[in-house]
Amino acid sequence: MDYVNYLVIALFLLFIFKKFLPTKGVNHITTTELKTKLTNKHIQFIDVRTPGEFKGNHIRGFHNIPLQQLAQKAKELSKEKEVIVICQSGMRSGQASKILKKLGFSQVTNVKGGMSTWS
Repeated sequence: MDYVNYLVIALFLLFIFKKFLPTKGVNHITTTELKTKLTNKHIQFIDVRTPGEFKGNHIRGFHNIPLQQLAQKAKELSKEKEVIVICQSGMRSGQASKILKKLGFSQVTNVKGGMSTWS
């Protein structure tokens, strides 16, 4: 193998590794911790699951903005207020957290484990 092949493999591995790293500046909370925040009127609660998933089961106070629509609808949210994001397992909300950070939201919190850990 020559150096070009090694470089391509290294860049590919770096790309994959970065995909799974937590986003810098994103807080992570459990659903237990989430329960203590649900009455805070200064927090925006966003559920990034599909409308069907949201309709089937959701937490009161959360607004449904599917992940695919988040970048377009983010302008409806305040960048000055904290945003707490949830999905089914924590994967889509992790992606949503990255999107919000890139769009300039300073206080973004991802719910670890998502709705699958909500009781």
